Amino acid sequence: MWIEMIPGLLERELVVLLRVAWIGGILPLLIASIPSSRVLPVHRAMLGFCGRGKTADPSSLSLTVPQKFFAHFYVLAVVWTSLLILTTWSYADEMPALVSGSFYSDGTGGSTIGSRSNSIQEPYSNSMDYSYVVFRSMFLLLLMEVQALRRLYESVHVFRYNNSARMHIFAYFTGLFFYTAGPLSLCCKPAPQLFSFAANQAAKFLDEGKNQLRSREFGLWDYLHLLPELGWIQWIGAAIFFWGSFHQWRCHAILGKLRQEKEHTDNYAIPYGDWFDMVSSPHYLAEIVIYVGILVASGGTDLTVWLLFVFVLANLSFAAAETHRWYRRKFDDYPRNRYAIIPYVY
Repeated sequence: MWIEMIPGLLERELVVLLRVAWIGGILPLLIASIPSSRVLPVHRAMLGFCGRGKTADPSSLSLTVPQKFFAHFYVLAVVWTSLLILTTWSYADEMPALVSGSFYSDGTGGSTIGSRSNSIQEPYSNSMDYSYVVFRSMFLLLLMEVQALRRLYESVHVFRYNNSARMHIFAYFTGLFFYTAGPLSLCCKPAPQLFSFAANQAAKFLDEGKNQLRSREFGLWDYLHLLPELGWIQWIGAAIFFWGSFHQWRCHAILGKLRQEKEHTDNYAIPYGDWFDMVSSPHYLAEIVIYVGILVASGGTDLTVWLLFVFVLANLSFAAAETHRWYRRKFDDYPRNRYAIIPYVY
């Protein structure tokens, strides 16, 4: 009996760990954003840690790395999210109920998902609910993968970081943490079962060899035909996600074009166009919209995903406020009708 409880215990431990980590990142940002002289030391510390590029603290250059290291975040995100997607997909392949919808009574008033998944211990009383959780997690991970792939492409082909552009080593490690914990937060419910499944498959491969493993044939149509089964809330979330992604791509293209122009290689200029006409950091605003989409697609019932979103909101709002102040100090002709990040609000 206690063995069957292990996945549930691991799930709770993982969820608690992720939530504590997100709260630990959110609180300093919220405190530093309070407009009070009492928290000025916290504000300065967070600015030193989180500053990058034009908002970096010149006094901490010895603890910085090139800003082009941003590409490392997206390489990590692509590899890690891809592994989670492949593991989730393989795990789902052991669950015929997810693919065929063939639930049947087990004679005890519940439902089961077939003999192929008897080895999978599930902490859910209803296998249909659990199958939906797994498939929804895979859907959220696919959205994250799209985001990571686009950002990786932009880091390599769109942005031209100044040679002097730096970011604090703390911000660098924070980025690595985010793109490790972020995808994991999107599948934290089935994650213990996913890891157990992957470990069992690896052990089986080492003990018996690849010829003894069951041959997998991933029928893409088997999964594509399930897309209409997603709730309307998932499709609304996906629409918001791609709306934000489109505008972030346009804003990044505007910034990248400014940097490609010879006269702007080592100097900054005022960007115009798209959401830049409303706010100073529209690429941050678009990122918030992207994670609003992910939050909506998750159903909005998981506190871990909410904390992930609040961290994104707090982090980018803090960075946008500093960027807005920098622009106003740097350019006398900076448009006064622009807000920092939220149009007509902030």
